[in-house]
Amino acid sequence: MQCYLLKSKLHRATITDANLNYEGSMTVDRVLMEAVGLIPFEKIKIYNINNGERFDTYVIPGEPGGGDICLNGAAARKGLAGDQVIIVSYALYDERELADFHPKIVTLNPDNSIKAVCAY
Repeated sequence: MQCYLLKSKLHRATITDANLNYEGSMTVDRVLMEAVGLIPFEKIKIYNINNGERFDTYVIPGEPGGGDICLNGAAARKGLAGDQVIIVSYALYDERELADFHPKIVTLNPDNSIKAVCAY
């Protein structure tokens, strides 16, 4: 049996830009991607705390340490700079992997610096 579980979560990221004319996706600071194990072009879900929008796209790396959280292309219609979002990815896990399974969860400060790394 396989289970679909939370893999990665960036909690309370602040959108820094919304670029409608970009080809698509969400740009995320590479340091934040690495902190939660996101890989370039991985499917992500975004939950906008400010307006309730929930949507899918894929992640692309931004400059390391820059704090970038940018909605690009059509996703730019789903939020504004300053909005707080939750960015997650899910993955399928085999039963054998569940005994030691722990998602990677990081909470962020308003400037998108790491506030806490959650351990479960």
